[in-house]
Amino acid sequence: MLETSARLLRLLSMLQAHREWSGGDLAERLGVTPRTVRRDIDRLRALGYPVHSMTGTAGGYRLGAGAELPPLLLDDEEAVAVAVGLRGAANGGVQGIEEASAQALAKLEQVLPHRLRRRVSALNAYTVPMTRKAGGPAADAETITVLAHACRDHERVRFEYLAHGGAVTRRTVEPYRLVSTLRRWYLVAWDVDREDWRTYRADRITLRPPHGPRFAPRTPPAEDLAAWVSEGVSTRAYATQATVLLHAPIERAAEVVSLSSGTLETVDEHSCLLRTGAHALDVMVIHLAMIGIDFEVREPVELTDHIRAIRDRLTRALGEPSPPGPRAAAAPGPAESGVTRRPQ
Repeated sequence: MLETSARLLRLLSMLQAHREWSGGDLAERLGVTPRTVRRDIDRLRALGYPVHSMTGTAGGYRLGAGAELPPLLLDDEEAVAVAVGLRGAANGGVQGIEEASAQALAKLEQVLPHRLRRRVSALNAYTVPMTRKAGGPAADAETITVLAHACRDHERVRFEYLAHGGAVTRRTVEPYRLVSTLRRWYLVAWDVDREDWRTYRADRITLRPPHGPRFAPRTPPAEDLAAWVSEGVSTRAYATQATVLLHAPIERAAEVVSLSSGTLETVDEHSCLLRTGAHALDVMVIHLAMIGIDFEVREPVELTDHIRAIRDRLTRALGEPSPPGPRAAAAPGPAESGVTRRPQ
């Protein structure tokens, strides 16, 4: 009996790990006859697992989705991974699933064996989440679900969109994909009225049904949508854009340049290009300085001039003479040194 139960668990694990199995492959992996496999499949069905038979020369089996949720078989590493994922979901990301995630985590901990419960409990007890402030932006779970279904079903979606400046506009889009980071969810969609691909932050979307009709999918704006969205939110969205050469390998630069603050491109093993954007040149200078890596400005020229002017201003603030150079005479005088004009 114990041998049969262990074999059933192994069979269930195999069916959960892969979509389809032939009867011969299952019999060979389990070391039994095809007849025994058929009997074990019937036992799983009796326990509530929807195992479907496949027709064909060799035949086979597939674990389907049932009306009820039967017990889920996880190995040690999978169980810990699920617990970690639930803990992260309970602490932010998508609004409306925090409580459900916490409840699911509590149920999982109850059925974990002692050795795994200790690992998960240590993770929970000694991890402090850095959550958003109350009222901070978070995507709504229902919005995410509707958008995902619309992407799958190729169905137009209507919504109101809150722009960065506070303006609210009505949009009708053909949704293509959702792109997520640790902090944000973005919708990549074809804007019907503007006839162009656009990126929308999900937390700024307010759905306005009815949705539809269905549409024929278009060719996406890029093969790597994650990189396309990263470039859009970190560079294209800003009036001031720059390209600089960072004197560091791309692996080191990636540690301090997030996907939402710039895109990186390898030049050689010692350097990489950073493309980024900002609301103004002043903000751009601060952004580049805070990266903590030596850099050279490739474009625009105005950024180099602005860095030089700020250098001279800081030098005067220290009571030191401005460094000699062809542009030193053009720097603002001491009476103007406390004012920086932003480009219009």
